[in-house]
Amino acid sequence: MNKPTVKYNAVFEKKGAMVYISHLDLMMLFRRAIRRTSLPFVLSRGFTPRVKISMPKALKLGVEGLSEEMFLWLNEERDPGLVMKEINDQLPEGVRLLDVEKA
Repeated sequence: MNKPTVKYNAVFEKKGAMVYISHLDLMMLFRRAIRRTSLPFVLSRGFTPRVKISMPKALKLGVEGLSEEMFLWLNEERDPGLVMKEINDQLPEGVRLLDVEKA
């Protein structure tokens, strides 16, 4: 049985020394940060479930991103400000969420 999910649009930045991590490493960084929070994240289906996030545009290695888009899904509706704070508390210097809105 599928649980209802809530989609959030997030805007983040990647700058400083973090410009040298690849797109796949950035995805892994966000997945690990979200796992460390108390948020009720959605897992993908399949043999190797992962935190369900999506980044429509990949940044090239060595390129700064000051307003990049990301989507994430939660099993319950949460305050977007709380979602942003919990994830930002787990992210390293150079990567942070700037805005989170319910889609």
